[in-house]
Amino acid sequence: MSLTIVAKPLPLEINADNVVLVGKTRVTLDTVIGTFNRGTTAEEIVYRYPSLKLADVYATIAFYLDHQRAVDNYLENRRQQAETVQEMNESRPDAQNIRHRLLARKRDQATS
Repeated sequence: MSLTIVAKPLPLEINADNVVLVGKTRVTLDTVIGTFNRGTTAEEIVYRYPSLKLADVYATIAFYLDHQRAVDNYLENRRQQAETVQEMNESRPDAQNIRHRLLARKRDQATS
């Protein structure tokens, strides 16, 4: 009996918004690597995100460890994009008014 070794393609796909997804899921590379960098094991990541396959998480972590600088740059760009979007949303006058109205309504309900 002989062992056949076959390379499996990476379980990473880039969607239409240029976001890297893991496996056939909507779980992002950001999520998996961020969780891994906080000390979570691959098994715990799959437990937290049951749509992921354990082999895909290990392959993603291996890819990260082999290409750490490129992945870290990608993650930093994603963080900056998220920050920009959040600032834009918070600067909208409607967003502030809605927040104030909701807080006022919550306060009114608590006192009645």
